[in-house]
Amino acid sequence: MGREHHPQAADDRRHLCQAGGPRDQPAHGAAGVDHHRAHRAVHHRVARTRAGGSMTPAGCRGVAALVTCLLGLTLAARVGAQTAEELEALPPGDLFRPLLADPKQPQFFAAYLWEKSAQTSDQVASVGLGENIGLVRGRGGWWQVSVAAGVFSQFDMERPSYDLINTDFIIGFPFTWRRGVFSGRARVYHQSSHLGDEYLLRVHPERVNLSFEAAELIVARDFGTLRGYAGGEYLVRHEPSDLKPGVLHAGLEWRPGTPLLHLGRLGSGRLVAALDAKAPQEREWEVGWGARAGMEFSPGAPGIEASRRWSIQIHAYRGPTPYGQFYLENVSSIGVGLHFSL
Repeated sequence: MGREHHPQAADDRRHLCQAGGPRDQPAHGAAGVDHHRAHRAVHHRVARTRAGGSMTPAGCRGVAALVTCLLGLTLAARVGAQTAEELEALPPGDLFRPLLADPKQPQFFAAYLWEKSAQTSDQVASVGLGENIGLVRGRGGWWQVSVAAGVFSQFDMERPSYDLINTDFIIGFPFTWRRGVFSGRARVYHQSSHLGDEYLLRVHPERVNLSFEAAELIVARDFGTLRGYAGGEYLVRHEPSDLKPGVLHAGLEWRPGTPLLHLGRLGSGRLVAALDAKAPQEREWEVGWGARAGMEFSPGAPGIEASRRWSIQIHAYRGPTPYGQFYLENVSSIGVGLHFSL
């Protein structure tokens, strides 16, 4: 028998084909269910198209998202490259010259001192291990962020075993800057102090748990071969809890520009001198005076070696002791030391 022709079914098939549906109409069963689902989906898409205009395919949306992501990454890379060009990582030296006569300036040194103090012997070796390391500097060369750490110890040279007397640990993050003849240092740092075991067993002192965090600000100005500086610090957290927080700090340094002698690869030497004054509120603003004078050598090579120095200095100090555990005592000392700035 020949197959019957139904005009209505043909119209339905043409309608489904034009709308994107199946070419053949399912007869019954699961195929019928699929047909009705497809039919409803077609009408749903047609309604969305009529109501909202053109419909964006999922593929187009994916391409748009990919293009947006690539543009964002490209822009971020360009901004990052521009930022990197404006910064210098691990720069040599510092924009704020280290304080020459400050007893707590992080540096490498060893000094032999003759002292007059109620807590220490007459002959003391003072040793420091520390440095200021630049982390990043602005490309314009006017600001820098560094990390500075130091260990300062004193040893009793009159004992057979050279007993450790006191050790101070310091670590901080200085922000330094320079504009013409002006320079400055803003620093947050931590200090803790500890007595040596041999000293504790022999002397039995009253131990103090001295530990604090301080915020410091010092501003300096160059006057030709002279530099004057002034500022202070505030102990934001401290033990003992009744420790008074204020400290005033000022000083004057002299560094002539003309070398006095030359030692080949060891560098050119010039005379240096400095006077440092520090007055803690805890001691009713009594001033501790530190003085240094000596010969400082700088290698003649350019670049990073230009910031390296070594010096032989005469030390003198009088006032509240700079040794942490004995901050309530006074000390007078004179001696000679060898210093290195790397």
